Amino acid sequence: MPERLDALMRAYLLDVFAERDPARRVAAIARTCTEDVVFVDAEGVVEGHEALSAKAQSILDGAEGLEFRPVDGPRQVQDLGYLAWELGPPGGPAVVSGADMGFVRDGRLAKVYTVLFT
Repeated sequence: MPERLDALMRAYLLDVFAERDPARRVAAIARTCTEDVVFVDAEGVVEGHEALSAKAQSILDGAEGLEFRPVDGPRQVQDLGYLAWELGPPGGPAVVSGADMGFVRDGRLAKVYTVLFT
């Protein structure tokens, strides 16, 4: 489970929220998230693959020229994964940073909380 959770947290950040191609993002969501996945952030809650993809797209639409990148490695406690990240121009300083905390069910992320630090 540790290697799988590490891979899930990285894939969630890089293959879901950093992916600008909608078809590849939808495929990544299917691989990494349960059908009833719940995403929670300061703006609210979305549920399901379509809603998660739309949320990622709306974030990317407002982040032209910026990239997500992990900060440090994922951490875990049993079925909870944690991955700190930042968003900024390639090779430049972060304009925002945060962390994802995800709960795993049946080998995929079932609920993810995103917290912004800056």
